[in-house]
Amino acid sequence: MNIQKTTLGGGCFWCLEAVFLRVPGVVRVVSGYAGGHTNNPTYKEICTGNSGHAEVVEVEFNTQVIDYSGILKIFWLCHDPTTLNRQGNDVGTQYRSVLFTHDPEQEKIAIQSREEAQKNFTDPIVTQIAPIPTFFPAEDYHQNYFALNPGNPYCRFVIVPKVQKLEKHLLN
Repeated sequence: MNIQKTTLGGGCFWCLEAVFLRVPGVVRVVSGYAGGHTNNPTYKEICTGNSGHAEVVEVEFNTQVIDYSGILKIFWLCHDPTTLNRQGNDVGTQYRSVLFTHDPEQEKIAIQSREEAQKNFTDPIVTQIAPIPTFFPAEDYHQNYFALNPGNPYCRFVIVPKVQKLEKHLLN
């Protein structure tokens, strides 16, 4: 197996985690924080917006099943990359759209992918692309949140439509 890693931010990490856990070839997804200026941030600190971190997911995937470009196609599909520091009712810099790349090749592919994705949006894409800073895993209760809390109203009304959109996309 050839495993590659990428780190993505596109709103609430529960949403991205739920989506990417369903993608064939994805072997692991960890919710966490990256891009800020404090070490070992907590969810409480992230929520203030003062730490500078974004909610992100670290995605490990088998490149023999899905390549980095395929991961990015799903990334553009599962959130709105044209809204600055916002996804739906989630507002703040911690919900920004960001691609943290793990090597120069990922950076090149990410830039090309953003340019290609722009064709699908009227408004400009505001997604940042930057080398991965330190990744901090989120607290245990954030991991696999959707699967463990399917009755939660946020899960039912925000995450379920994203998962359904992915499933429809994968069937086409």
